[in-house]
Amino acid sequence: MEKIEKQALQVAKEVVIKFIEVGRISPSNFGEHFRTIYTDVLQATASGGKNNASTAPATAGDKE
Repeated sequence: MEKIEKQALQVAKEVVIKFIEVGRISPSNFGEHFRTIYTDVLQATASGGKNNASTAPATAGDKE
């Protein structure tokens, strides 16, 4: 496993654990959400974080 994949795995794990802690994800469907989050993190790191801004959801700090 490459370094980037290991880092993406660690980040995805931390994100899923945090979501479980705050009640956004149930431990019973951990696997489904983990795969999705891992894939998204891996794609973001592979693209160098240069995702298309037009497809990114707006955040509270964004001005319209």
